[in-house]
Amino acid sequence: MDASRRQVLKGIARGTAAAAAYGGLRAFPARAALAAPAVARPEGTTLDSTVVRGAKINAQGYLRLASGAGEPFRVRDELGTKAKSGREARRREVLSFAQLTDIHVVDAQSPARVEYLDRYNDGPGAPLIFGAAYRAHEFLTTQVADSIVAAVAQVGVGPAAGRPLTFAICTGDNNDNCQGNELQWQIAVLNGTPLTPTSGDPKTFEGVADQNADTYDEHYWHPDGTPVGKTDDNPRRVFGFPVVKGLLDAATRPFTPQGIGMPWYTCYGNHDGLVQGNFPQSFQLSNAATGPLKVFTLPAGVSPDELQRGDPAAGAAVAVAPARVVTADASRKVVTRTETVKQHFTSGGVPLGHGYTSKNVTDGTAYYTFDPDPQVRAIVLDTVNPNGESGGSLDQAQFAWLRTQLEAVSGAGKNKLVIVFSHHPPSSMDNRIVFADSPGQRVLGPEVVALLLQFPNVVLWVNGHTHQNRVTPYKATGEGGFWEVNTAAHVDWPCQARLLELVDNRDGTLSIFATVVDAAAPLSYGGRLDSPTSLASLGRELAANDWQEQSDARRGKVEDRNVELLVKAPFALGVAAPVERPPTAVPPTAPGELPATGTDVAVPIAAAAAVAAGLALRWSHRVDDVAATARTEPAPE
Repeated sequence: MDASRRQVLKGIARGTAAAAAYGGLRAFPARAALAAPAVARPEGTTLDSTVVRGAKINAQGYLRLASGAGEPFRVRDELGTKAKSGREARRREVLSFAQLTDIHVVDAQSPARVEYLDRYNDGPGAPLIFGAAYRAHEFLTTQVADSIVAAVAQVGVGPAAGRPLTFAICTGDNNDNCQGNELQWQIAVLNGTPLTPTSGDPKTFEGVADQNADTYDEHYWHPDGTPVGKTDDNPRRVFGFPVVKGLLDAATRPFTPQGIGMPWYTCYGNHDGLVQGNFPQSFQLSNAATGPLKVFTLPAGVSPDELQRGDPAAGAAVAVAPARVVTADASRKVVTRTETVKQHFTSGGVPLGHGYTSKNVTDGTAYYTFDPDPQVRAIVLDTVNPNGESGGSLDQAQFAWLRTQLEAVSGAGKNKLVIVFSHHPPSSMDNRIVFADSPGQRVLGPEVVALLLQFPNVVLWVNGHTHQNRVTPYKATGEGGFWEVNTAAHVDWPCQARLLELVDNRDGTLSIFATVVDAAAPLSYGGRLDSPTSLASLGRELAANDWQEQSDARRGKVEDRNVELLVKAPFALGVAAPVERPPTAVPPTAPGELPATGTDVAVPIAAAAAVAAGLALRWSHRVDDVAATARTEPAPE
């Protein structure tokens, strides 16, 4: 996600201007005068009913969730293609699929996390890059993800036309801190294979939410209550969070997710490839992640601003920061891009590799194509800048590859409709950072948009990263262009996914239906901790009460949620191929093993300093790119 998950709330107006700069027309509202189209199967989606923030239950403002009215499709025609009457009777389904994004499966006990920095975003002032380092509900992310996957599987069809979903795709930030165990849990949630969402000591939770009296910190929510002699934590005292005894034990119990039950593909996100979603893997953070020391506060005299600036002295001081002893765990190792790709070949499910190919393994890349329908080419980008920072960009080789892929499916006799998938939207592809060992100029969002607009068969770009529902048109000269669909996260309120349908109206126009889906969990957990579904319900409720947000901004406007998006048909489509029900995902015959790295877990004490000291290490070696426009410090955006 972005450098701070909080700043989206402050940047909505700025996002409008950014979209316009990239060729988007975000300022246009939905056309209320156009009638909502007929719907084949609204059940289980927000077309039928929505989950909304409900009434406050105490003086501090803690609230429950409630059921809201369904939201019909809003017709949008900002690309200049007008809706023609009678299209409901003519339309023919081409493709339907599900988007899951920003799942952020979190190992909440990892020593590589820097929860103690998140508090500096609690008050006024510019948000820091550590604003996504702690959430009160982060130990429930596997259960929340399971409930959203279950909702998609239960709906099973595109609601507008009723066509069975062909596939699902995870558009990045599948994990929170690029750890091997987080990756394995996320894959297990999609495949429906048993998992145990804990690390370290299997019998005791060893994280900031526990009852350890020596490191008890009022800034974190402690669901089991207040240890003797301590003050109630801020979430309870200031924001009205409840006491839920036994929650940590329940959250770390083994369970078997429902699974998506269809082929699923994946994208690489900044949290999948960068430590805390911001920092390169070039320093030895695996030793810290797998070791027995967890830093729980900054040392005296060190400020988060100094760390953010990459001050070497501040980084070195963290080597002597107060830390607690936890149980070492080799499964927490930080995984590289290549290791991540390989894991998708060994953990089961279909298709083999989940989109990644043997060439990705050989080349160390994470971009690829696949054809979900004979008339559709899907192009999956890797927008992560390995040099650091949360914003995205492409390297020159991938940009050249993208042009080649577009040319291969454009023109008489070879035309296919093109759908682009990535983690970052173009407005977040602003990361120019390069290093001496990787000096090539990065390709930013406007250049990618300009390239896509050269090809009329590009109709849709699906992405995540912002944790917000948003739909943006990118208009070509005259009639035409493509739509961007950006979807809210699993990990943050409103905890949603999307279903997308591509429909041929057989009148020279196409419709893209985008439908939001809420998690398949009850509105209230009802005091029950005995099932993943109940835990998911509580996790979503806690997300809605995040004290750093307390807003519905991430739901987007109504015209960013359930929409019919009109676009000119670039060529005549043939009869759609019949849809076969996808096979059930198959678990691997043996658990997949991540490649060994030779990391010596016998030296974790020295490595603990790398958790934050390493944050500054590589920033001091950064160089300007060839255009001399690289940033000199991480941007808080």
